[in-house]
Parts: sequence; C-alpha cells; structure tokens
Amino acid sequence: MKEQLLKLYEDERTLVASKSAEVFNSGRERAYERLKMNDIPTRKTESYKYCPLFEKLDEEWGVNLNRTLFGVNAEEIFHCAIPGMRATVGYMINDVWGAGREEIGLENGAFVCSMKWASIHHKEILNKYFGKILTDEQDAFVALNELLVQDGYLVYVPENVQVSAPLQMVNMLWSGRDMMVVNRNLIVVERGGELQLIDCDHSMDENKYFALRMNEVIVGDNAKFVYTMMESTQENVVNLRRFAVSQSNDSRTMMGSFGVGNGVTRNHIEVDLNGEGAETWLGGVLLTREKEKSENYTIIRHHVPHCKSNELFKYVLDGESEAGFSGRIVVDHGAQKTESYQTNRNVLLSNKAKVSGRPQLEIYADDVKCGHGATTGMLDETAIFYMRQRGIGVEEAKMLLLQAFSADVVEKIGNAALQDRLRMMIEKRLRGESMGCVNCKVHNS
Repeated sequence: MKEQLLKLYEDERTLVASKSAEVFNSGRERAYERLKMNDIPTRKTESYKYCPLFEKLDEEWGVNLNRTLFGVNAEEIFHCAIPGMRATVGYMINDVWGAGREEIGLENGAFVCSMKWASIHHKEILNKYFGKILTDEQDAFVALNELLVQDGYLVYVPENVQVSAPLQMVNMLWSGRDMMVVNRNLIVVERGGELQLIDCDHSMDENKYFALRMNEVIVGDNAKFVYTMMESTQENVVNLRRFAVSQSNDSRTMMGSFGVGNGVTRNHIEVDLNGEGAETWLGGVLLTREKEKSENYTIIRHHVPHCKSNELFKYVLDGESEAGFSGRIVVDHGAQKTESYQTNRNVLLSNKAKVSGRPQLEIYADDVKCGHGATTGMLDETAIFYMRQRGIGVEEAKMLLLQAFSADVVEKIGNAALQDRLRMMIEKRLRGESMGCVNCKVHNS
C-alpha cells in the first residue's frame, strides 16, 4: 500500500495541490519524506500491538484526487434526525464537504465550514491553531494523511459562546467504487465556549473503504467540549480515526464512542492536560459480532497539577469478533494532586470471540490518586437463572443484563434525546436487527 500511494503522489503532485485546501499544501512534501522513511505500522509496532487493521489494508486503494461528489447531494438523499433533538447537521461525503453551503453558522459567530473555505476566509484561525498539536513524526499513518489530505472541516466557537444546539456531522461513504477516504478536521472551542459534536459514520454501499481521518481539538480555558461518535458501517469498511486534544485551565472534555456495526476500526485518542483544573472523560460501548474487529487506543498525559481524568470502556463480543483496549496514563513530574482512573470491562458471548487489554500507568509524581482495572467474563448465569424463575425468557434475560452492562456509559452522555437513540441502537444490535436508524433514511429516487 505504501509504495502504491507514494507513486500516486509522485505522479499527481500538481493535481493533489490544485484541488486541495491551501492549508494542507505547505506540509505535503515533508510528509512525503517522512512516509518514505517510516514503514506502515504492523502488530510488531508497540503502539499498534492490538490493532486489527493490517489484514485489510493490502489493497489497491483509489483516492478521489479530483474531489468528485459522484452525483450525490447529501441533503437531498439522506435524512438523519434524532427524535427530540434539534441539531445543526453537516455532511462529509467520503472526504468531500457535502453540506451544500460552504459555511454553516451556529450561534453568535460560531460556525462549521470546509477546510478549503477556511483556507480562504478564516486564515487567521488556521494560522493560530492548525497543525499545533497533531505532530507525530514517527507514525506513517499521520504522514500518509498529511500527504494525501485535500479537505475536511473546521468547527470554530469564539470566546464565551455556548452553542446550545448540538452539531451533528454525518460522514457518508458512498462512491460506487473501492476508495481510500482521507480528511483532516480542526475543532476549536475558545475560552469559556461550549460545543457538543456528534459524529455519525455510515457506509451506503458494499464497496471497500479505508477511511483515514485525523482531528485536532483545542479546548480553551474554562471551555467545554462534548463529543459522541456513533459508527454504523459495514464489514467492507476499515476505519482509522485519530484525535489529538489539548486542554487549558479548568476546561472539560467528554468523548464517547459507540460502535454498533463495523468492519475493522481503530479509535486513537491522545489528550494533553496542559492547564490546571482541567478534566477529561473518555469512554465507549463496543458491540461486535461475526468477524468484526475493533480497538480503542488512548493516551492521557497529565502535565500540570490538579487535573482529573477518567476512562470507562465496555465491550460485548460475539461470534469470531476481536477487540482490543490499550490505555496509557502519564503523570509528569510536578503534576501533583492528579486523579486518574481507567476501567475496561468485557463480556464474551462466544467461545471464539477474543479480547485483549493493556492498561498502563506511568507516574512520575508522588501525591496522586491513580488506578486501573480490566475484567473479562461471560454473562452471570446466576442472574439469568434468577430472572428465569420470575418468568423472563433466556434471551430476554440476557438482553436485560447487557443493557444494564452498558447503561453507565450511555448515561454519561448528557443529552437525553441522544441517550435514547443510543439505547435504541444498542438494543437493536443486541437483538440482531437491522442497524438502519429510525428517522435516518436514504432516498434513492
């Protein structure tokens, strides 16, 4: 894959740059040199030890260098609505901005727009924030993204603006051909601002996709960022999503991922707590079956005193599915009064399902409260027997136990309408029903 994509870039340098958001072009040649030097990671790479991607990447991937929308107008053919929730909706079709309007206003100067539009109309924001925190020089996937990326989106919330309605970004994979999808996004919540962002991943056909998405998130002093990712794709999709998050004084970040249908997925999140009093929560529910494979890889770095972090990831595995969790907490010298906890709980519904876990603590300060734990087991047969004695069938008893198992993660998502949607998606998945969301419809006329 690496050699094919290097050759593609060598042949199409001019086309890549001419169709790209200008902000990406300045680092492209350096990314080219880094990719030539660094091999694509393998399971022998420490940070990718449990990564499930590699068996699926040996393909000849096409890249949409001409920024073709393939005749799709997202707002006309796809309707995504969460009952009881008023959200502003934006679209990415593969890796092309598909919202019709290049910029969508949110509230009081907050907005979301394509990176191509931002490169022309919001240069001062990009100059201040873009490329400052996602700076991994060794990871070939980062270099590959920087080499081929041409668009993405910018979300900007000015100082002291609390955006009341959630922003829902719908990421649609739909092309009629096998494709590599590459985008890079920047999310800025300045001092005192608030934003709730919901990412919905959908694949609309049976072609093969490799989605390589990079995100930078800057959360200013006393700002709040709440992020929820819902993935409902198909077995033909390989999804690598990476976040770099920087938090300032007294900021709050909550990031939840909910995987209810996928092929192969890696969610990679790195959080740097750079200001005193900052707090972060990372969590998620993962439901896998058949031969699906997923991994959550997290690093939280406590650089200063008086910060808190908490992680709670819960997996339910069936069939021959595989999942991994790698979580690392780093407490620097001087980061006293840190509180940091990490938990991974897993339920196996099949003897052929596999789960791997690696919680890690690196503590270089002496006045801290830190802990981690991981458990893996089957459903509680005593609890099932107890419910059967009260007239509840075996399958319904299992359903109730699994819903209870995931409940504390769902309840962390503060939006009641979104909680209801997540509970519905989890129940449908556990019952083996179609994952097409109610109120989310494709219009094929």
